Amino acid sequence: MGHSQTGPSSADEGQRAGPTIVRTQRGIEIWRIEDFQPVPLSKSDYGKFYSGDSYIILKTSAGRGGAFVYDIHIWIGKDSSQDEYGTAAIKSVELDASIGGRAVQHREVQGHESDKFLSYFKPCIIPLEGGITSGFNRHEEEKFETRLFICRGKRVVRVKQVPVARTSLNHDDIFILDTEPKIYQFNGTNSNIQERAKALEVVQYLKDKYHDGMCDVGIVDDGKLDAESDSGEFWLLFGGFAPIGKKIVGDDEIALPEATPKLYSFVDGELKLDEGLLSKELLENNRCYILDCGSELFVWFGRVTQVDDRKAVTKAAEDLLAKENRPKATRVTKVIQGHETNSFKSKFDSWPVVTNALTSSGEEGRGIVAALLKQQGLSSKGASKGTAVSEEAPPLLEGGGKLEVWRINGSAKTPVPKEEIGKFYSGDCYIMLYTYHSNDKKEEYFLACWIGKDSIQDDQAMAIRLANTMWGSLKGRPVEGRIYQGEEPPQFIALFQPMVVLKGGVSTGYKKLVAEKNLNDETYASSCTALIQVSGTSVYNNKAVQVDAVAESLCSSDCFLLQSGNSMFAWQGSSSSFEQQQWATKVAEFLKPGVTLKYTKEGTESSSFWSAIGGKQIFGGKKLTQEATRDTHLYSFSFNRGKLEIDEIHNFSQDELLTEDMLILDTHAEVFVWIGQSVDSKEKPKAFEIGQQYIDVAVSLEGLSPHVPLYKVSEGNEPCFFKTYFFSWDATKAMAQGNSFQKKLALLFGNVLNFCEPSDKQKKSTNTGEATQRATALAALSSAFSPFDSSKSSSSLKSPTRQSPGSSQRAAAVAALTGVLTAEQSSQPSTPQQLSRGSSPVTPKTSVSEKNQTPASEVESLMNLPSATPRAIEASITEWNGSGSEVQPEPKRDGNGEETTFTYEQLKVKSSNPVSGIDYISREAYLSDVEFETVFGMTKEKFHAMPKWKREMLKKKVDLF
Repeated sequence: MGHSQTGPSSADEGQRAGPTIVRTQRGIEIWRIEDFQPVPLSKSDYGKFYSGDSYIILKTSAGRGGAFVYDIHIWIGKDSSQDEYGTAAIKSVELDASIGGRAVQHREVQGHESDKFLSYFKPCIIPLEGGITSGFNRHEEEKFETRLFICRGKRVVRVKQVPVARTSLNHDDIFILDTEPKIYQFNGTNSNIQERAKALEVVQYLKDKYHDGMCDVGIVDDGKLDAESDSGEFWLLFGGFAPIGKKIVGDDEIALPEATPKLYSFVDGELKLDEGLLSKELLENNRCYILDCGSELFVWFGRVTQVDDRKAVTKAAEDLLAKENRPKATRVTKVIQGHETNSFKSKFDSWPVVTNALTSSGEEGRGIVAALLKQQGLSSKGASKGTAVSEEAPPLLEGGGKLEVWRINGSAKTPVPKEEIGKFYSGDCYIMLYTYHSNDKKEEYFLACWIGKDSIQDDQAMAIRLANTMWGSLKGRPVEGRIYQGEEPPQFIALFQPMVVLKGGVSTGYKKLVAEKNLNDETYASSCTALIQVSGTSVYNNKAVQVDAVAESLCSSDCFLLQSGNSMFAWQGSSSSFEQQQWATKVAEFLKPGVTLKYTKEGTESSSFWSAIGGKQIFGGKKLTQEATRDTHLYSFSFNRGKLEIDEIHNFSQDELLTEDMLILDTHAEVFVWIGQSVDSKEKPKAFEIGQQYIDVAVSLEGLSPHVPLYKVSEGNEPCFFKTYFFSWDATKAMAQGNSFQKKLALLFGNVLNFCEPSDKQKKSTNTGEATQRATALAALSSAFSPFDSSKSSSSLKSPTRQSPGSSQRAAAVAALTGVLTAEQSSQPSTPQQLSRGSSPVTPKTSVSEKNQTPASEVESLMNLPSATPRAIEASITEWNGSGSEVQPEPKRDGNGEETTFTYEQLKVKSSNPVSGIDYISREAYLSDVEFETVFGMTKEKFHAMPKWKREMLKKKVDLF
């Protein structure tokens, strides 16, 4: 990008150059807008964004056939000026033009970033206050400051700094309190397990970045208070334990409404609404369009449009958002013709399917190998479609295992004799089970259905049903695949030496169909005339296929076996390899053991050879096929009104495989449905159904083959040909036990996991532990009554290391006593029968000041009394707790002794029809037994067995206090 001294309105704006530094390898490049110009950002500052600035981010990825794929993001800080953002928007169009006009452009607003953008900066970005041109002061990173963050998201984490106050906490989210000596993760009771796991990565990030990896880490579970653990320390920083409020939904959490897509064409500087059904034919390559979907705006550039036109429609999109006062979270995505995203294409009623020619057996492995090389980070820059790819073997299953094959015949499966294994008929279906031992000596299984293209529906359904039964009988351990003729993957072909696909079928169902429809039965027989193409050169692509016995089927790049009666010719194409010629000999021996081959090179054929295939004809040379290489994608999915909705997990790694999930991995050559161990057992059998629904969608949007191999893979049983699509695979992650949070906790912080659950020893010593805790708390009180400065009380939220000794001592006493209260309340009898065996119940006072107090605030108020002593406070604690309950009050009665009841609607504090002359402190006593249980979710006996403070909280919750 040039460095002009004028603002964005100068006359030469359209002539400015885009960024002059464009990556020639995969990665990220960032510019910040300074004085209306983009300035390259130092790599050491990547991931650091200031709320007063706007940035341009270029992400370069390896795409199809080695070409680069570009994504341009504009990040807009919440305090960035309109001029800065406007400059960024214009410069992003120039940047796109400088790299060939192929980029997808995204608008990212602080606090509303897309998952794709956040995936570049894992585990998170934490925007800093300040900016270059906005007049803000720089954030002083060298001065440590206690901070509280809220974390949301189970794939990418959205981190937002909130005030360090109890009011910021709630029961639904995860919070991270970063203090100088220790980082605490607070898990709300209702928070998602997977979000808890992802937040741990943020904890690790804060520890490494701001503490040089030297601070402690503590886990605090909402509702679990232990004054002697992380929980006690955490609440101490907030002035002691006390209830927290309900979650307040912020603007960044409100889902934007979807709307029926509307298409606007941009003509002569104005937007014109295009009526009618949305179809690709409406988009003209010399125009720009805006597709308004409500929550997202797409800007489409025709391939031959000028840069000035693209800038103008970009501004028109921004004006449309401003005019209609759209929420900040509204996304804006700009796409160029021919490089549309699936999200864009899916909005149209019709989008022509981009079909790919099926690769011949000789080329099948090459596209897959190219994809594997790309996954391993090897660049094929500059390679054209016709460029040969160095054939490197893809990951194959361990050899030396046991291979069993069954042919489907009616409702049963018939074992295929050992000498026949590897021979497949197109009219039949088969089940294959391969049992082998991997490197760790664990017994593993590869289970697959092979479906012939001419097989009947009944046989296909039976093959699938029986394979699923076998999968279940092996406790879900096998990798199960559904493989169609012509789409066999390398690891399947490699198991058969050789693999030969023949015409016809031998199952009863196929024979019956041929007879009923009076079809010509082409089933291969050792005495018939048959032409078999041998094209592979390696164990993973050496499949031989029977083709039509005519001269047009020949190809100079392959070898062919021609069987005519008792004779067999081995025809060698002029461009065939020595390996193919050797393999043709092996296939001939497999089909007709002991046969004498007649070797024939192209151009030396005998008349008997031509006669067997209907005479000499002109045939082609090497068959060119379209490259099958595509990018690999990982998706999560959900169902909305029965319709499958998928969300891409960008820049994925093994960490995205969460044990509670089912995910889809699409390599374009194969589709996997990965099943986590903790997935509901009722959902696991739906894996193939879900995978097929995904394929049906991807066929129209991505040109995926409708018969692409489909697998289901269980967590812990991933095969090598699945793992290879992940940049690295850590076996220790797969071996970790527990839910996703427990696994991540153990992997990142080791024995911190022990703090989550009490040990057996702790559980056995509950009674003695409570006595010790009470004694410790009272001892703390005795030393807490020394003079101290009330202005430095324990309610301060600064780091503990900065508190005055008196404040820390006092706060420690409060926290200790809070723990006593909680421990004693949890151990109190909960039924009248239990009360009769224990101590006599004590009814607490009902003064107004006491009613609103929690255990922590009660202790604070007692400690502030001049006459308070440890003994007086202990007596008050006993009075507060009683025996954990009070005697249930008698029902309210009128002057005639009849029980008086009112409805819940009449008794509520904010009732529109309140009753008079009642005891407002005990509103709940006027509820009937049935309505009491409906309102409180428990009986009156259970309610009155609870501590008073907890009863008061429940009454507040239902508006009866």
